[in-house]
This record gives sequence, C-alpha cells and structure tokens, in this order.
Amino acid sequence: MEGQRRGIESPTLLFLLTCTMLMLMLMMIPEVSATRFIVGANQGWTTNVNYTIWAKDKHFYLDDWLYFVYDRNMVDVLEVNKTNYDACNADHPLHNWTTGAGRDVVPLNVTRHYYFISGKGFCYGGMKLAVHVEKLPPPPASLPEKSGSPLSNYHGQIVVPTVLAIAAVWDIFIRIW
Repeated sequence: MEGQRRGIESPTLLFLLTCTMLMLMLMMIPEVSATRFIVGANQGWTTNVNYTIWAKDKHFYLDDWLYFVYDRNMVDVLEVNKTNYDACNADHPLHNWTTGAGRDVVPLNVTRHYYFISGKGFCYGGMKLAVHVEKLPPPPASLPEKSGSPLSNYHGQIVVPTVLAIAAVWDIFIRIW
C-alpha cells in the first residue's frame, strides 16, 4: 500500500508544479490590444467616401490593422509617399497591397505616416487615406494599494485560489480513478 501511495503522490506533485508554472507563464504574457479597422466602415474602399473624415476621430496605434474591402475588378490599394499621395500619382507605389481578392489587410507595424491611394484615376475622386501610427499610450497610473504590496495582493487573489482549485480537481480525479 505504501508503494502505491508514493506512486500517486509523485504524479500529483508533478501535475501541481506543472499547473503552477503554466499559470505563472500565462500571467506574464502581455495583453494584446491591436484593432482591425475596416477602411470606410460599412461602405468599404470605394468612391464617394471621404476617408479624411472617416479617419479623423480614430487613433491608429502600432500593430493595428487596416482592412480594405473593395471591388477587385475596379480599384486597387497602393501605398505611396506623401508627395505621390498629394498628387494622386500611382506610378511608383511603395507597396501594392492589392492581392486580387478585394479583401486586403495592411499591418501598421511601424510608427509613421502611411499614405494609401487607389490608382486608375479614383484617387482624384477622393479614394485616398492618410493615417498616422503612434505608440500605444501607457496605461493610466493605478490608485495606491491600501495594504500590502501589489504583488502579494495579486498572488493572494489569483494564483493561490487557482492552484487550490486545480489541486481540488486533481484530488477528485485521483479518488475516482
């Protein structure tokens, strides 16, 4: 009987240590806050939309995405420099984001100004978009803790109950098994 008990304790201890390490690693993963903007909202990338007004009240942050939805047989999505954006010149784009599907995703992975136009003359009709991508602002400062360090409060409120819950489930599993 003693040999069986020792055999059960070892897997239990290993399981608890593994769960604890996984929980600690998951808590260290940074929060992802990227936003996917559908350019032009429900109208998409098309004529008769003022994209300057569409973008005016939006903040574009590092790692956000622009999602262009359009009729692939009529228009395209070209990234150009500011000079070519102002002149609606599609002759030398920095990047042609047109994939042929009419559903193109542009990652905003550098903090800078981005300029997009549609060639084929549509830029002159207003199919142009300029966005400024900036770093995500830091989170607001939290209120001071009333007692104990933030780390001890965090462990007491999250880690300990989680480990105890996992141990209880494992104990039930062992008793049934």
